[in-house]
Amino acid sequence: MKDNITNYKKHSSSLVPIPSVSEEESIKAAMATQLKKKELSDLHLRIIIKQEANQGNYQKAIAILDKLIARLPNSAIDYNNRGLMYLKIADYDQAMTDFNKAIALSPSLDRAYNNRGNCYAHQGNLSKAIENYEKALDINPYNQKVWINQGITLRELGDYPLAIETLELAKMIGNQYLGRIYAERGYTRYLMGGLELCDLRLSSCLVLFTRRPSLSAKSDEMVSQSAKTRYFAIKS
Repeated sequence: MKDNITNYKKHSSSLVPIPSVSEEESIKAAMATQLKKKELSDLHLRIIIKQEANQGNYQKAIAILDKLIARLPNSAIDYNNRGLMYLKIADYDQAMTDFNKAIALSPSLDRAYNNRGNCYAHQGNLSKAIENYEKALDINPYNQKVWINQGITLRELGDYPLAIETLELAKMIGNQYLGRIYAERGYTRYLMGGLELCDLRLSSCLVLFTRRPSLSAKSDEMVSQSAKTRYFAIKS
């Protein structure tokens, strides 16, 4: 009998212990933490990309986006962002490739249509630019940037009345780009010959930028804030 008890003790000591409920919860929590670290790693890369882009280091931003896309090959947002970087360095072919890929992955990504429209506009294909802006607005009619870009492009096409009407619609959406809208509308009226009204609109624009310095912080999203530039658009 004693031998049986001894043998049982020896045998039982070699068994793998079954984790308790609290231990199982700890294991699950540890696994969740590891997954969270991976997510934060992706987020950290995007933070670095934004910092590099804000500093004008577009090639560095592209290199980091290459790594991010290799990790997340179906991320439409990352293709769109890399397309923006290529657009910044005037590599329109690569930019167009990335915007096309972003749209293929996410056909409802209105910002990708907006940026592809900007790319077409920079290449001088204004009719294709308008098509893309229209598609973006079909998806999201409250995207103020697209309305502004469409108004600018209509002005480039010489349709000043429709350009002004489009900028008026942009103004109705919100105040975020109100100073920019006044500037574009004033420049359009200047081209139409309405100099007095143009001066009034531009003065309103300057007052807005003076009273709300935060508006000027948006300048990094614009190709130019000056009417001296032939074409300038707001990117997404």
